[in-house]
Amino acid sequence: MPAIYFTEDDVRELLDVETAIQVLEAAFRHLAEEKAVNVPRTRARAPGITLHTMSAAAEYLGFVGWKAYTTTRAKARFHVGLYAAESGELVALIEADYLGQLRTGAASGVATEYMARPDAKTVGVFGAGKQARTQLKAMTTVRRIERAEVYSRDAERREQFAREMSEYCGTQVVPVHSPEEAAAEKDIVICATTSEVALFEGRVLDPGTHLNVVGSNYLTKTEIDVETVRRADTIVCDSIEACRREAGDFVEALEAGVTDWQLMRELAGVVAGQETGRALPEHITLFKSVGLAIEDVALAAKLLERAQDEKVGQSLSF
Repeated sequence: MPAIYFTEDDVRELLDVETAIQVLEAAFRHLAEEKAVNVPRTRARAPGITLHTMSAAAEYLGFVGWKAYTTTRAKARFHVGLYAAESGELVALIEADYLGQLRTGAASGVATEYMARPDAKTVGVFGAGKQARTQLKAMTTVRRIERAEVYSRDAERREQFAREMSEYCGTQVVPVHSPEEAAAEKDIVICATTSEVALFEGRVLDPGTHLNVVGSNYLTKTEIDVETVRRADTIVCDSIEACRREAGDFVEALEAGVTDWQLMRELAGVVAGQETGRALPEHITLFKSVGLAIEDVALAAKLLERAQDEKVGQSLSF
């Protein structure tokens, strides 16, 4: 079978946030059952460019694959490659910017399903970019959200985000004028920015809040302060191994002795019922995501499955 090439438009046509949440929930469950393997990101740098690579094997799906992307001052370019495990043949090559947005939002959706209070109905959003869109859409997929408030340093962007996302999510989304407004009195708080410093003071969080912290995958960047980590009763990582390498959000708190890696849990264990995501309604829970290749591979496999039914994609000869 020839390999199939999928464009960004193909991915948008065939996949959505709801599907991605279902796919990733299964992926994390199989990670816990050791029927999938994830290899954390590595980076190769040259003047003006960084190549980021990560890979995974999904035994339960019959595929292995990789994600590779370059970042420059001008742009980031993302691709995913998918191989049949039985033959080793390349079966799909995918433009993967939107796929990455989907899987990151879906991972938070899975975490929120298992960690947020069942009656959660208000959301605070930090960031008004592509990742923030799929994050909020995932929240409205797994919870009955009545109101979301968005803060971004750019007033025009947050106002546009609020208008567009109100329609996209079918709920009230309003811009707010300060970080404290976005973080306080919320059931769920999303951090999806490029910030290198904490976005808000942890003291403003209400008991019972669940946080999805997804913006940083560098040890030199953080979106939350030490107080937020200190107040978190449960901390769950998409992968502790990957977070050790990349979660700058924990660096200062670890150095201060506020938390320890041994106190943290993995989402795979929570999904499989091996760990508890939330013990009490008043607890503050925190999900830290740096992004895993198993998410990309699992979603790529679903893309290929749907493409074969819909006759979407371009054949490639190798």
